[in-house]
Amino acid sequence: MAKEKLTMYAVGDCAPFREDLASSFVHVRDMFNEGDLVFGQLESVLSDKLELSSCTRMGCSSRPEVAKVMKEAGFDVISFASNHALDYGRTAFKETLKHIREAGLYLTGAGENEEIARQYPIIDVKGTKVAVLGYSSILPQGFWAEEARPGVNPARGITAYVPVEHDQPGTPCRTYTFPHPDDLKRMTEDIKEAKKKADIVVVSIHWGIHFKEGVIADYERYYAHFAIDAGADLILGHHAHILKPVEVYKGKVIFYCLGNFAMEEVTNMLQDQKIKGQDMKTSKSHKEMTEISEAFKTTTRCFPMDSYMTLVAKIDIEDKKISKVSYLPAYLPTDCAPYVVKSDDAMFKQINNYMIKITEGQGMDAGIYKIHGDEVVLNIGD
Repeated sequence: MAKEKLTMYAVGDCAPFREDLASSFVHVRDMFNEGDLVFGQLESVLSDKLELSSCTRMGCSSRPEVAKVMKEAGFDVISFASNHALDYGRTAFKETLKHIREAGLYLTGAGENEEIARQYPIIDVKGTKVAVLGYSSILPQGFWAEEARPGVNPARGITAYVPVEHDQPGTPCRTYTFPHPDDLKRMTEDIKEAKKKADIVVVSIHWGIHFKEGVIADYERYYAHFAIDAGADLILGHHAHILKPVEVYKGKVIFYCLGNFAMEEVTNMLQDQKIKGQDMKTSKSHKEMTEISEAFKTTTRCFPMDSYMTLVAKIDIEDKKISKVSYLPAYLPTDCAPYVVKSDDAMFKQINNYMIKITEGQGMDAGIYKIHGDEVVLNIGD
């Protein structure tokens, strides 16, 4: 009797905000609904009753209907472990959790207190149990959950600046980053527990240096490798709004950043602009953000042009194990409705060449990428 093969899809940041919300997923809806399990990262607060938090630099929100629209588009599990999760305070945060749950979506990475935020769904997919744990490293003050405080499940990073020439005041520093020891301990404990209960453990982390081509911070590698050593089978990274390399560590795949997915242009986030009282693209916060990347100086859109290349991770599962991991190159056109790019499209080669370039640039093995038809299969060994 042939073993049944399951297919999981995973994508990066989603923050649709438009009149016809369903149009954000029009090109991928059929594929996602045919999949057995679909993961996405929700970037935006879902509420119509909004008041900016004192820690908010650039608010990100959308209408409550987004949760239902994502469910209808084929999504099954959503991480709300985001640096925007409390942009509009605790009431709007809790309302967003409510909308996600009421839409019939599994929620991970956020909760009404620390205990709930650390909880994760174990989803029975035709007899295969998949645990999806969610974390965020990108956290304004007070955004992480505590005993009696709502927030996200933290995987904080610690930064150390070490002078290149310690005897020369004012000279440049090297930057080193490390996992927060308490968060790392909790993460590995949770992964080990999940591995006892589930066949496959997926870890989703909102992390990384945004908009900086290819660069991966040290703490990301530490978290990813420790997570796999603890029993994780797959790492799904997001937040950076730009694609990052893929690494295979001990036969397990780490997507350091899947990129933007259903992400609107900054200038189309009309609700947030009105509340902030500024055009997002000309605000001080946006200008400070753009300093991190030279690509903002040459873009013809709101984000650097690289931010519109994205991936759909595709995970094949057989006999309760991951048998194959690949990605489908995808693109966000001017209407920001992502579509999967076919291999005969010039954009397919452009995206794959970009992945090879940034992977080699980080000293990683670009030989893991093998084109098979319209997907790029990762060499994970036997």
